Amino acid sequence: MKPSLLTTAITFALILASQPALAADTDSSAAAVKNLDVVTVSAQLDQARNALSPDIGSSQYQITAEDIQKQPLGASAPLSQVLLQAPGVVQDSYGGVHVRGDHANLQYRINGVLLPESISGFGQTLDARTIKSIRLMDGALPAQFGERTAAVVDITTRSGAELDNGGSAGITAGSFGKVNPNASWWGNQGRWSWFLTGNYDQNEVGLENPTNSRKPLHDETHQGKAFADLTYLVNDNTRLSVFAGFANNRFQIPVNPGQTPQFGYLDTTTFDSSQLDETQRETTRFGMLVLQGTLGQTAYQLSAGQRYSDVAFNPDIVGDLVFSGVASQVQRSNRANTLQADFSTPLGDNHTLRYGLNGNYEHAAANNSSWVFPVDADGRQTSTTPQLIPDRNAFHASTAALYVQDEWRIGDDWTVNYGLRGDRFKAFGHTEGQLSPRLGVVWNASDSTTVHAGYSRYFTPPASELVAGSDLALFDGTSNQQPTGGSNTPLSERSDYYDIGVSQQIGDHLTLGLDAYDRRVSRLQDEGQFGAAYIYSTFNYRRGHIHGLEFSADYSNGPISAYFNAAYNKAMGTQVITSQYNLDPDALAYVQQNWIHLDHDQKLTSSGGVSYAFAGHNRVGANYVYGSGLRSDIEGVPNGGELPSYLQVNLSAAHDFNADSGHPLHVQLAVLNTLDRSYQLRDGGGIGVFAPQWGPRRGAYLSLQQDF
Repeated sequence: MKPSLLTTAITFALILASQPALAADTDSSAAAVKNLDVVTVSAQLDQARNALSPDIGSSQYQITAEDIQKQPLGASAPLSQVLLQAPGVVQDSYGGVHVRGDHANLQYRINGVLLPESISGFGQTLDARTIKSIRLMDGALPAQFGERTAAVVDITTRSGAELDNGGSAGITAGSFGKVNPNASWWGNQGRWSWFLTGNYDQNEVGLENPTNSRKPLHDETHQGKAFADLTYLVNDNTRLSVFAGFANNRFQIPVNPGQTPQFGYLDTTTFDSSQLDETQRETTRFGMLVLQGTLGQTAYQLSAGQRYSDVAFNPDIVGDLVFSGVASQVQRSNRANTLQADFSTPLGDNHTLRYGLNGNYEHAAANNSSWVFPVDADGRQTSTTPQLIPDRNAFHASTAALYVQDEWRIGDDWTVNYGLRGDRFKAFGHTEGQLSPRLGVVWNASDSTTVHAGYSRYFTPPASELVAGSDLALFDGTSNQQPTGGSNTPLSERSDYYDIGVSQQIGDHLTLGLDAYDRRVSRLQDEGQFGAAYIYSTFNYRRGHIHGLEFSADYSNGPISAYFNAAYNKAMGTQVITSQYNLDPDALAYVQQNWIHLDHDQKLTSSGGVSYAFAGHNRVGANYVYGSGLRSDIEGVPNGGELPSYLQVNLSAAHDFNADSGHPLHVQLAVLNTLDRSYQLRDGGGIGVFAPQWGPRRGAYLSLQQDF
């Protein structure tokens, strides 16, 4: 979408916002506005907004702000760590998570508004302190959800309309030099309500340690985040909101001591790898204008906005050349303008028609300046004087989608949601598209038993900001020459997804869930951290097959709450058809003839936790994460092995001082990886894995939070 279209959308939203008030009687409208009950009207509009988003046929897991606070670090935990407590979510390095065997492919929504994805990096964009609740949706999603479909992270933010005027300030500090101050302010006055929050985080373990030592070298991070939501009630049927956020993250790249130099640089033939100095800077900012309300029986939400992100990797020129023969100064940026419209209209007593559209127009740019050495035909260095190869490119990418679906309630026990989605993607000189049918069914077998099933056809465009656009021929005859050729244009993924599950309520306190899924994929997308810089690239397998099983249990009874999740997953691919130059020739030849595990495939995953409140304002808790291990290479078979299993147990204790005053001081002590188990997430092997990464060691942290 061009900037002029964004302006047009904003103007249209403002005109539409005024219509209900103009249509009403002037005197009665003025009286209604004067007597607006902000809390009641906001709750009614929230209900209308929720009606826009069906969930029939999909699998869901709900995490509330109270659930987050019960975790050891509470709201100081990164969003990725919060998501790890949901079924089927697998931990990876650099804050990455995988859901149901997908590499990334997560879709984030804030109050129903799709947030365009940022360039992949190490830092998090969103802060857990903004969250009222998270609904993690995966499986066979309704037609409303497209593009990024591994899971929908549907976030409802805290709102000043439902909170007394006030705020909060606090700090979390502890092991590895962690200092994390934060502040929030919320409230409402007249037709206005607001919620703002921000925090700064610094510590000495910004990224995973490449060794199993307790503390990594050269690993400091400085991160700042903020989010603001300002809402105006136009009348009792309409509200206008502006929300915006930014994240500014800086990382040192941890070093791996004891590495052997591979190249000579001028007069330098030795280099201490513990003295390497690489850094990465990441910036993301976004802003959205949202008009939401009802016109008669139709609920609607219109939004227009923009997201900008950039990533810059700064090498240690001499050190990188000595150890890998290439030092790359890389900067990538991406700006996206977005437009989204969703509507919901009841048709009689048994049908609800939902329909809408969304568009996204991106401009991506990459600047890669690489220092390399000349080499002979056998790859031997012929000069110790490096040469600089600049490479710049930019391109546009656009996506557009339309959807329509009908929720059909058949009696008291059955609900069917059927729909159709059309997607169009244009980039890299070609256009792709697909019509995708969706079908979901829910059967209320009894008062305590619910069965759901669904089928979805998916169309997943490649992440444009991750595409390697460099001209491979520029590096022929250098130490960065690629071993093989092939297409460097990624393709859109197409898949058929089947999901079936059952939820069983046992008594008043225990809920059990069981889900099975199967996904057959054409042109399966994967991502790898290729080359000398810590930036990702996309490639495609010709075919993929992913299937698995998930179990969940949730228990709540007075002061005790507990949950347990377990998941089995198998993710396979065969025949790499794009970006082949990133693979070793032997590995590429094997994959062309055989199915292999994807590098992020983890067979068994489990998480769980328990919390107990006692003596008024005290609470103790524990949670854990278990994994059977991500993939690694074995001789002759890419991703043919798996790393050892791991278990991380975390403990916490909390107390609220002056809790009866209405402005409590919350104190929470957390011990992460209490058993101090040293475990490896990545070993530097496997397709698309650049360096070893180890999990965090034991650390103790104290949080103080004062409401006012």
